[in-house]
Amino acid sequence: MLLWLTSLMPQPIADHACLATTVYLEARSESTNGQLAVAEVALRRRDRGQWGNTVCKVVTAPHQFATTTTPGSFEISNLESFSKAWQIAGRSLSNWELPLAQRHMVVPRADHFATTAISPAWSHNRPSVTIGEHAFYAVN
Repeated sequence: MLLWLTSLMPQPIADHACLATTVYLEARSESTNGQLAVAEVALRRRDRGQWGNTVCKVVTAPHQFATTTTPGSFEISNLESFSKAWQIAGRSLSNWELPLAQRHMVVPRADHFATTAISPAWSHNRPSVTIGEHAFYAVN
């Protein structure tokens, strides 16, 4: 429901909501650095434009983030975790507005991630950084 509402929201609020939802779905149980890394991947993809030119388009691209694989009936039930995800999204968006040389990068060049429980075909022979239960990769 929240992602549908973002289609009615003005920018940059829509992107903030989409990024917070993605951080919540992908990494709510992760450390702050793990959550920042997930947000960083989405923002890097937006900049590259391969998956869309807004955060909302990037995170709703088919089979790229949990926003497209989570049932529509899923409810955000942990408000404390969502509040943290909202703060992480805001912090990440603010960081991304800085000139490239001034940005704090958690996973430089990473444009993909997966849980450490799986090993996707695209991850083979790629250097990775592991934060919590996620491995981050520079694929493109």
